[in-house]
Amino acid sequence: MSKNSKTLIAKRRIKRESLMTLEAYARERKEFRARVIEHKRARTLHLGEHVTLLFEDELTIRYQIQEMLRIEKIFDEEGIEAELAAYNPLIPDGHNFKATMLIEYDDARERGRALAKLKGIERKVWLQVEGCPRVFAIADEDLERETDEKTSSVHFLRFELTPEMISALKYGVALGFGVDHPNYQAEIPAVGAATRQSLVADIA
Repeated sequence: MSKNSKTLIAKRRIKRESLMTLEAYARERKEFRARVIEHKRARTLHLGEHVTLLFEDELTIRYQIQEMLRIEKIFDEEGIEAELAAYNPLIPDGHNFKATMLIEYDDARERGRALAKLKGIERKVWLQVEGCPRVFAIADEDLERETDEKTSSVHFLRFELTPEMISALKYGVALGFGVDHPNYQAEIPAVGAATRQSLVADIA
């Protein structure tokens, strides 16, 4: 990894001193939450009826950390550092996209049957930069979420981009996503302008 890449990663990491205290967050939470919800609109991608990708970045992860600190009432240094260590790796590094993948079925029994049929789907999600080969997601690097019987309804994905793909995206070519699993196929050949702009900011 180059010195510039290491510097960029360090800059994107959330540091302890940049977080709000529990008291400050309680005051700012309503406004901050509304800002994050609006920000997530362009970073939410529905692949078919049952798979959703929520693309993470510094703001979405900052929100998750602040929420965890609030819910768990964590204010000690060790606890805060543990949350930072868990969540910081989910922020894009400047040469990839990172996403939370949700498999959603309203009916619990239907969801259970579907998850059994969709084993391995997390490794069958792809992106494609126009003119380049498909890139399949690297899934669940933090822990294994698939069992012998079924996959999980939540996964964490990383899409690694080559320098050529990054240059092409900055130039303005189309960006597509899809799923190619024997029991589930979906494709968006080109995401909308707002989504594309938001994602390209991850590699700027």
